[in-house]
Amino acid sequence: MEGLLNNYYETAAIILFGVGFTILLLHNNLIKKIIGMNIMDTAIFLFFIAKGYIEGKEAPIIVNSYKGVNAYINPIPTGLMLTGIVVGVSTTAFALALTIKIYENYGTIELDEILKKGDG
Repeated sequence: MEGLLNNYYETAAIILFGVGFTILLLHNNLIKKIIGMNIMDTAIFLFFIAKGYIEGKEAPIIVNSYKGVNAYINPIPTGLMLTGIVVGVSTTAFALALTIKIYENYGTIELDEILKKGDG
């Protein structure tokens, strides 16, 4: 239990991922599925950024003097998460564009109704 209280960012990320995954599985509405996917993306970003932060170290921006390698955090996890955010936004935009086309063709964004109309 003490580990959960000390790692509350990671705990929050795991809970957020579970919420997003549950939304993705349990809802038939395509917009709700996209929202669930975005919550899962955000949870992953939070988890990796929390893991990349080290208490007492600074961002790798040299202002007055160089303090040595051990004084700075590793910038790679942050850079990867910025790339992940761009990919997440692009995926969301593509999914929303597909949802609009599905609505234009089927008149609904509920998966059950789309499957019924596709069979008939």
